[in-house]
Amino acid sequence: MRSLSTARKEGGRKDDLAGGWKMDHKLVIDTAVLAGEILLKSGAETYRVEDTMKHILNTGNTETAEALVMLTGIVATMEDPGVQPVTVMRRVKDRGTNIYRIIEVNDISRKYCSGKMSLEATYAALKNLKRRQYSTAVYNIATVLVPMGFAPLWGGGLKEVAASAFVGGALALLMTAGKRLRAGGFFLNAVCAAGTTAASILLCRLFPALNVDTLIISGLMPLVPGMAVTNAVRDTLRHDFISGGARALEAFMTAAAIALGAGVGMLLMQMIGPGGAFL
Repeated sequence: MRSLSTARKEGGRKDDLAGGWKMDHKLVIDTAVLAGEILLKSGAETYRVEDTMKHILNTGNTETAEALVMLTGIVATMEDPGVQPVTVMRRVKDRGTNIYRIIEVNDISRKYCSGKMSLEATYAALKNLKRRQYSTAVYNIATVLVPMGFAPLWGGGLKEVAASAFVGGALALLMTAGKRLRAGGFFLNAVCAAGTTAASILLCRLFPALNVDTLIISGLMPLVPGMAVTNAVRDTLRHDFISGGARALEAFMTAAAIALGAGVGMLLMQMIGPGGAFL
């Protein structure tokens, strides 16, 4: 009895005699596109997305199997003399950072390509993949802890570390509310930066011994697009200039939203402070 992986390698044959499995080229390309979409939405590099999709597409044993991935879209095609050409295009609008989903997709795709999972099981596993590894409460706790960890790096003492917990709590509250309201990325980053800056200044007014610069910078660190910048450099070094340039622009827009929000927060607190326009 032959394994699925052995059947795939024998001259492009589509049948697995052991399990009666017949290759469905539409399902193969749908599986590849779904895997690519999850990876791209989770912040994976473009070359990783294309490589994963190409390995899945190659299991169809067609003469042509290609995948083209850009930051905002995916195109995959399969063509063979004995099979009707199939092309699928998928637009990707929302992107973030989710290492858990990247690892899971890589694990599922490797199991499928090595013959340990059937095509149907692979598609179902990708379709049922959890969007989050942890609950909202755990993410909020992490958002509180990040500013506390950065405060000492910016010259803060124990009092700044403690105050950063309050600033992180304000940021977690704003991020949770924004995601539930489905706020856009630029707007959400700007509002979070404004709220974090305002909370930092308010704390320093209540407790003058606190360092306002340390609180503001520490509070904004969870918003910094570090992974976007890293992926932009990696894609560019691999000569994928379209995706690299797009990721660099996306990182710039995020940084601009943070800067705009921080400026608005400072201006707002200046206006409502002593001697301001409202007092």
